[in-house]
Amino acid sequence: MAIRLGSESLAHLKGVHPDIVRVVTRAALMATADLDFKVIEGVRTDQQCYINYGKGRTAAQCAAKGVPAVHAAPGLPKVTWLSDPLNSKHRKQKDGFGHAVDLIPYPVDWNNLKRFDALAKLVLEAAKLERVSLRWGADWNQNGRPREKGETDSPHFELA
Repeated sequence: MAIRLGSESLAHLKGVHPDIVRVVTRAALMATADLDFKVIEGVRTDQQCYINYGKGRTAAQCAAKGVPAVHAAPGLPKVTWLSDPLNSKHRKQKDGFGHAVDLIPYPVDWNNLKRFDALAKLVLEAAKLERVSLRWGADWNQNGRPREKGETDSPHFELA
C-alpha cells in the first residue's frame, strides 16, 4: 500500500533535482502506512543556510564565515557542520536544481532512530530501482553502517 505525499511535501520538492523527486515519489509508492513520511526541506535559500549555520555558533564564529551576526544562536544545538555555510547541496547547484532533500518518518519522533533507519532503507531501495546514486546523511561513506563516525543527519539524502 502506497502513501500519499501531502501538499506541503510536494511544495518542498519544487526546485529539487528530478532524479531525487523520482526517488521520493517511488519511495512513497513503496511505503506502507506504518512507514509514512514527509518532506521537510528541499531547496534552501542563502538566508536559510545562514540561519542553519548560526545555530550553535557565536556572532564571532558566524562573522568569520561571512554569516551576518544576527543569525548567531549559540544556545541552540548545531544543525550543520559545513565549514562553508553556503556549500549545502540543498542550495541550487549549477544545473539550477537543489541536490538534497530532508525526509522524516511521520508522525515525527526525532529520538526513534529505528524509524529513520527504516525510512533510509526504503529510500535507498527506491533510489536503486530508479538507478539514482544517493548518499544518506547518517552514512556519509556509504558503507552500510549508519552513525559509525558520529553522523547524525538522518533526514538528509543527496545526490552522490
